[in-house]
Amino acid sequence: MLNSAEHEFLVLGNATFDEFGSTGQAIQADYAQVNLGAVLFGVADEPVEPTPELRVPKISERALISVPPFTVTGHIHLMPERDLHDALEDLIGRFVPVTEATYWSDRVGEARQTALVVAINHSRAQFLAPFREIDPWAGLDRAAGGAQAPGWTASPIDAPRLADPAWPEVDRPG
Repeated sequence: MLNSAEHEFLVLGNATFDEFGSTGQAIQADYAQVNLGAVLFGVADEPVEPTPELRVPKISERALISVPPFTVTGHIHLMPERDLHDALEDLIGRFVPVTEATYWSDRVGEARQTALVVAINHSRAQFLAPFREIDPWAGLDRAAGGAQAPGWTASPIDAPRLADPAWPEVDRPG
């Protein structure tokens, strides 16, 4: 529905507007005109059946999609028999479906939620595939106190303090 819209907007019936991250009350309306360019993503609560005549065999690739302030993980579906770089270049459509999706926003305090399909606004997203989570502190011995990352030098704050005769040890600041 989102990719087949003939206009830059959709008119929806029985619409509920609930802004993510807001503590205010949701608003309900009989009709709402939704600007598709402003939509970050849409969430499908029910399975979406593909149109048989438009069905093309694709491969599933796990991806992380950044749609600020949200993060979405799940499976994107790419053309087969291409390297991943070329397959991502061929990823087209106003909205890109992500299946078996999880979405959340640490920035606005939205907890992780899952959905069968999330349709991501392609013009507002960055796709990372394949992705791996890394620990930026890996390899650093944080418990050792004096350990530092390669290439870093100690700051004067980290340097040992020398005795200062003007300040007795018990009265010394810091």
